[in-house]
Amino acid sequence: MNTKAPLTVDVEFLRRFLEGERASVREKGREFAAHPALRLKPEWNLERKRQATLEGTVALANAGFTTLAMPEHMGGPEDYAGYVAGFEELVLAEPSIQIKAGVQYGLFSGAIHHLGNKNQHERWLKDALEGKLLGSFAMTEIGHGSDVANVDTTATYDPKQQEFVIHTPHRQAVKEYIGNAAAHAQAAVVFARLITCGIDYGVHAFFVPVRSEEGRPLPGVTIEDDGHKGGLLGVDNGRFGFDHVRIPLDHLLDRYGHVAEDGEYSSPIHSPGKRFFTMLGTLVMGRVSLDGASTVASKLALDIALRYAVERTQFEGGVPGQSVRLIDYGEHQRRLMPLVAKAWANSVAHESLLDTFDEVFRSENPPEATRQLLESQAAGFKAVSTWDALDTIQECREACGGAGFVWDNRLVGLRHDLDVYVTFEGDNTVLLQLVGKRLLQDYSRELKDIDFGGAARYLSHQAAEHSLYRTGLASVGRTIGDLFTPALASKRIRSGHLQEALLSSRVDSMLSDLAQKLRPATKMDRQAAADLFNTHQHQLIETAEAYIHLLKWQALTARLRDIDTSAHPDEAKLLRRIRDLYGLTIIHEHIGWHVMYGRLPMARARLVEPTIGRLCRKLALNAPDLAEMFGFTGEHRRTQISEGQEEARQNEARAYVRQARSRTDYPIDEKIIRAKRS
Repeated sequence: MNTKAPLTVDVEFLRRFLEGERASVREKGREFAAHPALRLKPEWNLERKRQATLEGTVALANAGFTTLAMPEHMGGPEDYAGYVAGFEELVLAEPSIQIKAGVQYGLFSGAIHHLGNKNQHERWLKDALEGKLLGSFAMTEIGHGSDVANVDTTATYDPKQQEFVIHTPHRQAVKEYIGNAAAHAQAAVVFARLITCGIDYGVHAFFVPVRSEEGRPLPGVTIEDDGHKGGLLGVDNGRFGFDHVRIPLDHLLDRYGHVAEDGEYSSPIHSPGKRFFTMLGTLVMGRVSLDGASTVASKLALDIALRYAVERTQFEGGVPGQSVRLIDYGEHQRRLMPLVAKAWANSVAHESLLDTFDEVFRSENPPEATRQLLESQAAGFKAVSTWDALDTIQECREACGGAGFVWDNRLVGLRHDLDVYVTFEGDNTVLLQLVGKRLLQDYSRELKDIDFGGAARYLSHQAAEHSLYRTGLASVGRTIGDLFTPALASKRIRSGHLQEALLSSRVDSMLSDLAQKLRPATKMDRQAAADLFNTHQHQLIETAEAYIHLLKWQALTARLRDIDTSAHPDEAKLLRRIRDLYGLTIIHEHIGWHVMYGRLPMARARLVEPTIGRLCRKLALNAPDLAEMFGFTGEHRRTQISEGQEEARQNEARAYVRQARSRTDYPIDEKIIRAKRS
C-alpha cells in the first residue's frame, strides 16, 4: 500500500487551466449533455432511438449552440472552435446525438457554408444550422470508401435546361453509410464528378433534395436503410442512389468551381489536385471534432474506472481483516495511470489543434502552409485519439471486472458506439498515410532549399547517423541519453530534454531513412514506384504516428511551462508527473527501437520501466483528484459503480461483520483452531 501523502491540488483550477480559453463553452456543453431527455434507453426499438436522437439534435440548435458557427454576414460570431468544443461534450449524453449533430451541423451545414456562395447561405444555411432543414453529407460510395477522388456518381450539365443530372451509374456508386439518410434527411450535399462540355472536372459538391415534405423519396432517388449496426443505433445511416435526378444550375456549391449558363467551367484554383483537396477541407471539422469527442469519451471511461478503483476493495492485505483498494495495487495503477496521462496529452494537444482550426476557418484565404498543417494534424490527431479511446475504454471495462460488463455502467455501450470513430471521416490507417506523405513532402522541400554546403553537412550527418546509430556502435560511445543525463538516476530519466530528444530523434531518423528508401521511386515507372511505396507503407505509417506522439508531448509540455509554479506548486508537480508519464510511456512502447538504434544504452533503458512504475504510484495517490479534474457529474457518468454505491455496500458488510463478531455464537475460523493445536 502507498503510504505517502497525496499532493494538495486545486482540481477546478487544473481542469480550467488544461482546457484553456474554451473551458467555459465546454462547461455549457457538459451542462446541456446532463439533461435526462437526451438519454437513449436500451429497451427502445430502433425507430424510437432514432427519433429521440433527432429530437436531441434539434434541441442542440434550440439551445443556441449551432449559431456559434453562423457566418458573420448572417449575424453570427463565426466561433468555429468554440462551437466544436461545446459540441464534443455531447458524447457524454449519447454518442449517437453527437454524431447525428455532427452530420447535420458540421458536415451538411459546413459544406454549404464553406463550399457554397452567399446566396446559397441565405437559402439553406440558416435553416440547416437551426435544425429546420435536415440533411446528409453524401460522399462515401460502396466501391470507394476512403478513395473519394475516384467516386463514380456523375453530375452532367445540360445547358439547354440549365440543370445538372445526378446519376448513379452502377451499384458500386451508391452512396453508403450516409448519416441521416435512412429516415430524416430532406436534402443531401452530394459529391459527384462534374461533367460539362464533355470534360470531367473531378469531384464537386451539389445540393440535392432527396425527400418530399411528407418524407417520401423524390422521383429518381432511392433510399435504403443500413439497419442495425454495431453501435450508434440512434443514427439513421443509409444509402442514396440517383437515377438521372435533375437539379438547377445554382445547386452546384460553387465557391471553388463555377459553371456558367452555357456550360463553361471556371475555378479560382487551376490545379485539379489542389482544388480537390481544398474542397475536402470540409472534412477537417469532422476529424477535429472526432479527435475531441473521443478524448472526452476516454475521460468519461477513466472517471468511472478511477472512482470504482478508489472504492472497490478485493483480497486481504497486510492488515488482518482489511481488504485492499484496487487503486492500491501496483498493476491496477499501471493499467490506469498511463491512460490518464494519454487522455490529458490528447486533450491539451486538441486545444492547440482548435486554435489552428479557428485560424484557418475564420480566414477567407488562409496561408497554404497553415491549411496543410491543419489537415495533417487533424488527420493524425483523430487517428491516434480514436485508437487511444478504444484501448482506454476496453482497459477501463476490464479494470471494473464484471461490473464493467453491465450495460447500465456505460462502458460496454461506450465501446460499441466509439468503435466506428476509427473509420468515420477517413480510416485511421489511411489518415496516417496522409500525414506520412506530408512529412515526406516537407522533408524534400527542406532538402531542396538548402545550399550546397548545407547539403554536404546534411549528408555527412546522415552518414554518421547510419554508421553509428543503425549499427549500434553509438552504444559503445555516448548516446543521446548520455548527452543529457550523465548520472544514472530516475530523475535524470524524467528529464524533459531527454524525452524530447528521444521522441524527436526517432521521428527524424525514421523519416530520413524512409525518404532514402523511397528515393529511387523518382526514376521508376508508375507500377514499380507504387510497389516500392507499398513495401515501405508500414514504416510510413509508423513514422506518422511517431510524429503525432511528438506533437502531443510538445503540446503538453508547452502547457506545463505556462503554469505559475510559485502560486500553484503542487498543481505544477502533478502536471509534471502526467507529462513525464506520457513521454516515458511512449518511449517505453518503442524501447526496442531506442536500444536497437543506439539512442539508449541497455543500463539506461532499464531505468524507464521502474520510473514509470514510480510515477504511477505517485499519481495514484491523487486518483480522486484525477477523476474530479475531468469535470463530469453523476448525470454524465450514470453508473451504479462510481457514485458511492460500492462504498455503501462495503460499509454495510463491515458493519455486519463487526456486529456478528461481537456475538458469543460467532463461528471460529478453522485455521485458528488448527494453529492452536499445532
